[in-house]
Amino acid sequence: MELVLVRHAQPEWSRDRTARVDPGLTERGREQADLVAGRLARDPYDRLLVSTAARARETAAPLHDLVPAVGPEERDWLHEIRVPGHWEGTPQDEVDLAFREARVRDREDWWDGLPGGESFRDFHARVTAGLDAELATLGLARHEDGLWRLPDRLPRRIVLVAHGGTNSVVLGHLLNLAPEPWEWERFACDHASVTRLSTSAIASGHIFSLQRFSDVGHLPDDLVTT
Repeated sequence: MELVLVRHAQPEWSRDRTARVDPGLTERGREQADLVAGRLARDPYDRLLVSTAARARETAAPLHDLVPAVGPEERDWLHEIRVPGHWEGTPQDEVDLAFREARVRDREDWWDGLPGGESFRDFHARVTAGLDAELATLGLARHEDGLWRLPDRLPRRIVLVAHGGTNSVVLGHLLNLAPEPWEWERFACDHASVTRLSTSAIASGHIFSLQRFSDVGHLPDDLVTT
């Protein structure tokens, strides 16, 4: 089975230098979404799971237009770590300053997330619990030895349209890595990029193997953004 992790296209985080908490896509982002849709539509997939955030839903929309037989299934557990709600309408300069100050915090403080937002502890627990529950519905289960047990029949390919942070947590969890509160920094991926994992038989079970990371071969150089 293959899992295809797609990061949303470029979002419009601020309008007229005013911050937005749940933005849609920029014009460039809509171009990126069209191009990644064309790329993904070439390979048949069985399910399309999408974050509830507007930027993810808008990224998935062109793909659904190309492959209408596989409708998007929204999943709240795929939503990015939630920023403080009171940032909506805040001057963008204040939000930029908050990010700069947060970046130099001590390691332990990173686990708490941004003041007023979701903690990384809660975010990591939400994503991994949701992922495990989703895979369990397909008959997959990870045992104490860290290996996965797979049923005889599985979907061939599942596409997840989510976020840099969410996809990084999914990667770390499936690759059996200890979590860090800056997952999106060690698995930094571009907008509208494609990351692929596949199950591989080994020892007495299976592992998830990283086959491709942050692939933007479908985007021209002037449309590659971070």
